Amino acid sequence: MIRLLQGDVRDVLPSLASDSVHCVVDAILADNAAILRYEWRMKDTRIKPGQRLSPATEFKPGEHWRPHGQHRERDWLFSEYVGKGRSAGDIAADLGFTDAAVIFWLRKHGIPRRSISEARALKQWAVAGEANGMFGRTGTANPNYVDGSSPERQRAYVQAIGRAFLRAVYERDGYRCVRCAEPKGKPRSLHAHHIVPWAGNEALRFDLANAVTLCRSCHSWVHSKANTERAFLA
Repeated sequence: MIRLLQGDVRDVLPSLASDSVHCVVDAILADNAAILRYEWRMKDTRIKPGQRLSPATEFKPGEHWRPHGQHRERDWLFSEYVGKGRSAGDIAADLGFTDAAVIFWLRKHGIPRRSISEARALKQWAVAGEANGMFGRTGTANPNYVDGSSPERQRAYVQAIGRAFLRAVYERDGYRCVRCAEPKGKPRSLHAHHIVPWAGNEALRFDLANAVTLCRSCHSWVHSKANTERAFLA
């Protein structure tokens, strides 16, 4: 009844042009708009399971908007992460994805992640000397090698053999300067001084008998003009 009167009600009743008729028509139209708004609110516009609105452009089975990566395959990811002991970051770097993507699929496939202690044991963190798998691997044999542009001495001291040498010198001298007995304070407050210079003497670079522990100030003094007697110098 209300919908029949919508829109053209004044044309249906041309002879009734009084103000009272206009008021009734306006009230009917307002009520009808409210009903339509209510019907729209009650209408369930959600997509139903199995409903296909655009078959021509929808993703087909096996398709995905992200490029496919092998980490989505459980057997492959299990083999790499558990079997080969590779890290999520290493796998991600190889595939060109982020660490978070690999971690997501580890969880999705139900593959337990390693604890910190397990990761430390696997990567041999904090293992010194020859027990560390990276011991003695220098230059291009070391995965951290970049391009050889760093000074030779600096490169040697960040490698396992260099760190082991420094630790042995400091431990032998009790972590104290042999000249003034100053103990270790701030980081790098102690230096391993070479009696026979580093440059040009490769055979003596990691010889404990050729090194002594000096504090920063004493090391500067040894190499200064004030050291007239050439103490700690060959």
